[in-house]
Amino acid sequence: MKNASGRVRESLVLFALDKTYAHVYKNLTRLSWDAMEQIASHKKSVSWKMALGALGIVFGDIGTSPLYAFRECFADHVDSVSQNLCGAASLIIWSMILIVSLKYVTLILRLDNKGEGGILSLSALVRGKRAMLGLRDRPWLFAVGLLGAALIYADGMITPAISVLSAVEGLTVKAPNLSNSVVPIALGIIVAIFAIQRHGTGRVGVLFGPIILLWFAVIGLLGVKWILQAPSVLWSLNPWSGVRFLFHEFEHALPILAAVFLSVTGGEALYADLGHFSAKAIRHAWYFVAFPGLALNYLGQAALMQVHPESTHSFYNLVSESWILPLTILATAAAIIASQALISGAFSLTSQAIQLGCLPRLRMLYTSETEKGQVYLPPVNWLLMAACLFLISNYEKSSNLAAAYGIAICLTMTVTTLLFHQAARIVWNWSPWKCYMATAAFLSVDFAFLLANGAKIFHGGWMPLAVSFVIIFLMTTWRWGRERLGKRMEKASIPTTMLIEDLQRKNVHRVPGTAFYMCGKTGGVPLALLHNLKHNQVLHERVILLHVETLDSSHAMPDERYDVQEWGQGFMLLQLRFGFSETPNVPAALKECLTGEVKYESQKSTFFLGRETYAVSRGLNAWERFRLAIFAWMTRNATPATAYFSLPPSRVVELGAQISL
Repeated sequence: MKNASGRVRESLVLFALDKTYAHVYKNLTRLSWDAMEQIASHKKSVSWKMALGALGIVFGDIGTSPLYAFRECFADHVDSVSQNLCGAASLIIWSMILIVSLKYVTLILRLDNKGEGGILSLSALVRGKRAMLGLRDRPWLFAVGLLGAALIYADGMITPAISVLSAVEGLTVKAPNLSNSVVPIALGIIVAIFAIQRHGTGRVGVLFGPIILLWFAVIGLLGVKWILQAPSVLWSLNPWSGVRFLFHEFEHALPILAAVFLSVTGGEALYADLGHFSAKAIRHAWYFVAFPGLALNYLGQAALMQVHPESTHSFYNLVSESWILPLTILATAAAIIASQALISGAFSLTSQAIQLGCLPRLRMLYTSETEKGQVYLPPVNWLLMAACLFLISNYEKSSNLAAAYGIAICLTMTVTTLLFHQAARIVWNWSPWKCYMATAAFLSVDFAFLLANGAKIFHGGWMPLAVSFVIIFLMTTWRWGRERLGKRMEKASIPTTMLIEDLQRKNVHRVPGTAFYMCGKTGGVPLALLHNLKHNQVLHERVILLHVETLDSSHAMPDERYDVQEWGQGFMLLQLRFGFSETPNVPAALKECLTGEVKYESQKSTFFLGRETYAVSRGLNAWERFRLAIFAWMTRNATPATAYFSLPPSRVVELGAQISL
């Protein structure tokens, strides 16, 4: 006891006298002062109920990282001596400080696109701001946004698999004979998670916050318990402990950094879910609950390994054998919530991609009457489920799956840094030197982790990259096909003024009512109108050419929602504009904008839509023919415009046409 008390006093004295740590902590406080000041000065203005909701939805992924992150630091035959244990905890804690606290919570959360966040939203924000300033558009800004979106899909595929597997593996700590049951149980949980998606997160969302709050409280208290037994682990708060660890184990530096990065996966979710929760609520949840709980738990795992080096699982051995089962149940619940957050994020991202014209229209169900962001896309849901089932069946252990985890989200964070540089210049008007210094600091961390995770490519990391490549190919093929189709249809159409002049000379029979024809931005005569006039020899007394446009902002402002032009002879051009996070409900928008002499009456209006089939032109090379075949397949499987634009089915007429591409 005396020796133990002496060690405690010695550790506390050394920790208090550590000038290096004090200096670093002072600098960190100065760097993060902006975020902390907002939290301290606006406590009353932030709803703690919203912060609790943000805790459940936003931090589920990063909250389950202690299940496997610290353990993986010593998976590559790294000696678990006291100095190395403190070094690993130091690297993890300071990675969370630099990447999550400083980069995302302090800076990136301020770059909202009218309240929306995420990689596509940030890309649209930069491009929209450049257009407002009259600057030339840079295609690479949109390209890196697509890259980041594709990588998030790959991360959303792996996160549920590794989270559920690592949680269920707690059963084997108490009962090793259940090792053969881990995979079947994990598969059953995955099926259940995806099966309930059609009910939406709203019905069970009220439980997410309290469960994750309990999770962070439990893992934090477990950490405190072991820190008291080995307080020397507080040396981990000194960043030089991590640096010394890397130098001491330089032969394993890359695998160690790759394992450390597992502790910050999910940081991108803070920004992606900005549309559901305010930045202040997310900051409250991170600084007051999530970060303290995570930091204490990682310190506790280091302390446990110091006291009991023979421990086989640094997380589940934090409790006695009798408490392993309750902790496993709680960890499984947290893993399910983490999976739910990534799945919901994939739904929201797909919705944005469809609105921005990066993907074909898909069947989309809105699962909440009050929350705009709660959508359910059956095709995405079942594809993600199939991918998770394949991963669990193929890799079987979370340690094996960790080899494929990290590379996709690391690339996403690097892409976010590149877009942050542009946003800081264009949106915040930062000086060039300030932008370059901040970007260089973040990129140095991103590239270090990218290099470390790059070593995983040949050990399973190729798989999320391959998935991302397929998604990027589909997105770019769809945009390429739509542009090619638009040019062909524009060439085939005639100017509306020519048709109006022709109608003045000819006596065409006009019938009562209003006809809406979907058209391009230029307002050229749609093929459906020409076919109707050619075959039926009749026009409605009022013809409205309707163009629906998606803006680069999340929501359309009141003064830009619509624009009406009168062309004579009963012809009008109506342009409706929606933000990429809005539901394109055309009938509701028509009731809002057509309030004068011309009003929208559903029973007296008919929507004419074109249904095109495609033929491949001669003279195309094999690659172009292949892409056109993929585009045609995507078009055939797209959701009809009737459902996507919420048009009344009984008032829709479709006219077919064959177009040669």
